[in-house]
Amino acid sequence: MIKIKTRVVYLGGKKIGLECLKILYKNIYKLNIDLVGVDISPREGGMLDFVKKNRIKNLSGVIPLCDVIISVQYHRILSSKEIAKATQRSVNLHMAPLPEYRGCNQFSLAILNQDVEFGVTFHEMTVGIDSGPIIAEERFLINDNMWVDELVSLTEQKSIKLFYNSLSLLICGGYRARDQDKLMHGKKSIFNLRKDVEKIKEIDLSWPVEKIMRHIRAVSMPGFSPPYAMIGEERILLIRSKKI
Repeated sequence: MIKIKTRVVYLGGKKIGLECLKILYKNIYKLNIDLVGVDISPREGGMLDFVKKNRIKNLSGVIPLCDVIISVQYHRILSSKEIAKATQRSVNLHMAPLPEYRGCNQFSLAILNQDVEFGVTFHEMTVGIDSGPIIAEERFLINDNMWVDELVSLTEQKSIKLFYNSLSLLICGGYRARDQDKLMHGKKSIFNLRKDVEKIKEIDLSWPVEKIMRHIRAVSMPGFSPPYAMIGEERILLIRSKKI
């Protein structure tokens, strides 16, 4: 008896998108996957070369009919019609714990909130942003002196591990998803957009030193504009020293 392959569409970007795509591609035969195609975010992290090298179809923004959609650091929010292209399930790897942190730049907020725990989450995609039922997650401890780039790096490692451990469930199903609303238990859910991180980059030098340092650690991401303080009308950039 011939087993029907599971038709998979992969959406991704950045280096982590590439690493998870490699795991998916390596398990094509083991999990009986038909990789229909890949759609790549502008910040592609090497995915273009991988797709070309392995002769995988580049979907160029058009999502076809399939059984399963898997999203890892994809740049777009899918419409309800696009989500429905998957006959079985559409899933997203969210690099933050849910339901506490939805949206973007949650690394910074976790440091500002002095959280001792962070996490990564696989959830089903719905029309709401990061609000679908939770499939799998991994929580981990973070230290109280962590810089935002260190938390990003640690979260990427945990995300790749979660992808590897969850892939069979994503393809074959059989999991029991948990409704996020039922997991709140008094927890506060924070939603953040990419642009919102700019609002917390201004630092008041009258704050206690501990609070100033916490803000600097939370928003000093290499490759992005640094935190700053206003002295009169002059903006003073607060750049991380290599000695810190």
